[in-house]
Amino acid sequence: MSEGTTPVVIEVALNGTTGPGRNPTVPVTTEAIVEQGLACLAAGASVLHTHLPVHGRPPEQAATEYRAIFEAWLAVDPDVLVMPTLGHGPTVVEKLRHVELLAEAGAARIGFIDPGTMLLGWAEPDGTPSPDSFVYVNTFGDMSYAIDQAQRLGLALHFAIFEPGFLRNVLSYWRLGRLTPGSFVKFYFGGDSGYMARGHGVTFGLPPTKLALEAYLEMLALEGCELPWFSAVVGGDLAATPIARETLRRGGHLRVGLEDHLGASTPSNLELVRQAAALCAEEGRPVATPAQACAVLGIPARIGA
Repeated sequence: MSEGTTPVVIEVALNGTTGPGRNPTVPVTTEAIVEQGLACLAAGASVLHTHLPVHGRPPEQAATEYRAIFEAWLAVDPDVLVMPTLGHGPTVVEKLRHVELLAEAGAARIGFIDPGTMLLGWAEPDGTPSPDSFVYVNTFGDMSYAIDQAQRLGLALHFAIFEPGFLRNVLSYWRLGRLTPGSFVKFYFGGDSGYMARGHGVTFGLPPTKLALEAYLEMLALEGCELPWFSAVVGGDLAATPIARETLRRGGHLRVGLEDHLGASTPSNLELVRQAAALCAEEGRPVATPAQACAVLGIPARIGA
């Protein structure tokens, strides 16, 4: 397919660190997560990503709670791609144990790791970077473990690219042929409020501009790497930046949702998916169904499908 006819994979990130104080429509219960996920699926989302209502669950409990959500979505469309978030624990083994349990239960087809280390911060009321900010650490050992896990379980791999160095790390493993079929990268552009969406002016990574997107695409082109890629704006409004249309024009895919969104209004997850789908139509690219999303990303078909 040409870039103009390749169906667009839309991911919706339903909640994350966003609470009702930031957006009153964010789902905060299992029932609301299921309901909003199904509505977004019907509107064009083919990747559904969620955090649990209560963070910090032990891996076995987390896997059980994720399954209750994922199986409700999979019952409607067995091709929908579902994604949890990183778990809790002192090592990457504990942090990814729930992924193992979900994969073994047939409730997950995508593994993940954030391939790098960065400072996660926010602004105090006067704009000063908060001294309570922290370092988010993912080592090469962590990356290698997640890649090995995906190879063992037959999972595709999602790599969140917060900084250019994160992409260089992914390319190191790509050159070695270690990435599993269906793997993809996601460019997270830093909105003015950053990942924590607290204050203004303390953020991360590259800004949401055409030139910044071009820098990431040049990095891929220099290697001859054709991994599928998504764009997202974290701590900002994707649709209010040039990134959304430029992504569609360059053959990429979109991530939207209340985990990332911060803008002048408080839209729902469903509204953000509908907005993304409408933008695809304006740019002349069809929206992928879940089955088409699997084909576009190169994620192997389900056994027995």
